Amino acid sequence: QVQLVESGGGLVQAGGSLRLSCAASGGIYSYDSMGWFRQAPGTERDFVAAISWNGGSTLHADSVKGRFTISRDNAKNTVYLQMNSLKSEDTAVYYCAASSIMGATRALYDYAYWGQGTQVTVSA
Repeated sequence: QVQLVESGGGLVQAGGSLRLSCAASGGIYSYDSMGWFRQAPGTERDFVAAISWNGGSTLHADSVKGRFTISRDNAKNTVYLQMNSLKSEDTAVYYCAASSIMGATRALYDYAYWGQGTQVTVSA
């Protein structure tokens, strides 16, 4: 059974940093692309970042470009989201997702598997 488990969320002051991790198991292969999405209360789930199966291609939402970086370690079946210069508007539940598409994709409907989410709260 496919499992995605996020970790690394928490409370941080504005301007601070966090690194989220997502450990994949149970049939997620290294040729799957991976992504991060986030959802604040009362809003839709939004794209944050995506990475292709081999890490050769990445996408980042305009709102996080230059501050967040997605990466992956296929030997560890883990994808990361390094978040720097955090702002209060980054507060949300962050979800890891896996897609059978090899290239990085920002489309939510391309992702078949989702983690349970990890809360990130940025205080002003």
